[in-house]
Amino acid sequence: MSSVLRPAATGDKYRTAGAYRPVSSHLAIAPPVSVVIPAMNEAENLPYVFKTLPDWIHEVVLVDGNSTDNTVEVARELWPEVKVVEQRGKGKGDALITGFEACSGDIIVMVDADGSADGQEIVSYVSALVSGADFAKGSRFANGGGTDDMTFIRKLGNWALCTIVNRKFGARYTDLCYGYNAFWRHCLDKIDLDCTGFEVETLMNIRVVKAGLKVQEIPSHEYLRIHGTSNLRAVRDGFRVLNVILKERSNRRELRRRAEHSPMLDSVRGEVS
Repeated sequence: MSSVLRPAATGDKYRTAGAYRPVSSHLAIAPPVSVVIPAMNEAENLPYVFKTLPDWIHEVVLVDGNSTDNTVEVARELWPEVKVVEQRGKGKGDALITGFEACSGDIIVMVDADGSADGQEIVSYVSALVSGADFAKGSRFANGGGTDDMTFIRKLGNWALCTIVNRKFGARYTDLCYGYNAFWRHCLDKIDLDCTGFEVETLMNIRVVKAGLKVQEIPSHEYLRIHGTSNLRAVRDGFRVLNVILKERSNRRELRRRAEHSPMLDSVRGEVS
């Protein structure tokens, strides 16, 4: 995480560092960045998605969810070096897990394929990570963020679920169900993702807190989907998110109970008494 170079403040002694890739006029990085894009029948939207991706990223991993249109062909035309991975299961969570496994970069960024995310924001996520964060979490409701794609009901549901997570897990999130995030690859070993649907973002947000990872929210603007319709169903997926929250809370209590009744802890208490 220390492999960061700020060109504006450097001298000739740093110019031999050819491994560094310029990210902005004030920042260059050594860690390779992988961008994961789960896509199913998003051929019409991919031109907008790829157009905003910065050219300094290491690789693009497209996870194809058994598309019946020319999603894969379009991706290869737009980004010839794209790494295409076929999704064997179903659901966004399954697609992301498949994509993460295929990444070779030290930093992983997850971006939706519907054109709602601006790839130029990736620099903010990466800057947060190389500055010390473990997990850079996008937020539409942090100061500077916004959304064009949420109804009042969805905003209310997101706020309610976010409030529950903050109170139950000690988080300080302003947004919960958002799919634009970035993290160091090593985080995957600590959060052990095991869900298949849209609730994957909530599971990630909860488990990074439970793992004690350093999280930084990044203000992000969500635009309207350009073409097609979303597979998201507010009520159905809202209940799935709630179920994940309750399950993770239950697991936390069980781990605490086991720790309190562990033989090792009992022996320590005996020695103290």
